[in-house]
Amino acid sequence: MNTFNQFGQPVGKALNDWQTRPHPSRVELDGHYCRLEPLRVEHAEALFSAYQQAEDTRSWTWLLREPDTTVSEFTKWVESVCHLSDPIHFAVIDNQTDSPVGSLALMRIDPKNGVVEVGHVHFSTLLSRTPMSTEAQYLLMRYVFETLGYRRYEWKCNSLNEPSRRAALRLGFQYEGRFRQALVIKGHNRDTDWFSIIDSEWQTLEYAFQNWLAPDNFTADGKQIRSLESWREVIN
Repeated sequence: MNTFNQFGQPVGKALNDWQTRPHPSRVELDGHYCRLEPLRVEHAEALFSAYQQAEDTRSWTWLLREPDTTVSEFTKWVESVCHLSDPIHFAVIDNQTDSPVGSLALMRIDPKNGVVEVGHVHFSTLLSRTPMSTEAQYLLMRYVFETLGYRRYEWKCNSLNEPSRRAALRLGFQYEGRFRQALVIKGHNRDTDWFSIIDSEWQTLEYAFQNWLAPDNFTADGKQIRSLESWREVIN
């Protein structure tokens, strides 16, 4: 509900108790299928090997940089980003193999307004389309909303990146619009699509994530029994 100032102008809902939120830390976030660890140089060789499992380099198309062709090149990139305070990169560790299988990051961190974006998502074929991939996203969301108390969690992607758009909607992000000619990436125009989750939506999303990720939501051969979207519909 909007409030009004002395001129009768609407100025938005009053947030009388709002305080600047903590800056995200390099924490480890534990789940059933995977865990997130702050990206370290020690992850580089195994993570590069995981990316090399792909038949081609299509998973790099939407990233901001070109594919690394050697483990040395990839290690240098890890060295260049692993100590940054924004973005903060996390390695996704498969709990069964204890090996890194992908990475993602918290970026554009705005503690004053309680806003942060998840980005630099690069999942290997060992991670994509598995319960781990959903759990990795859930663990980071839960950290942002429950531990840090942020108000807004963003997802942005190239408007032509249909897999990323579908993933955002499946995870519960709301589409907000398109920023035309937002960037020039690898010599090509990029229109950027914006998605978000806000804190008032988190309780419903968490319920869905917890039920979808439960072992009894999967058959013996690993197929889901109920979709993530259907779990959200239960309480909507």
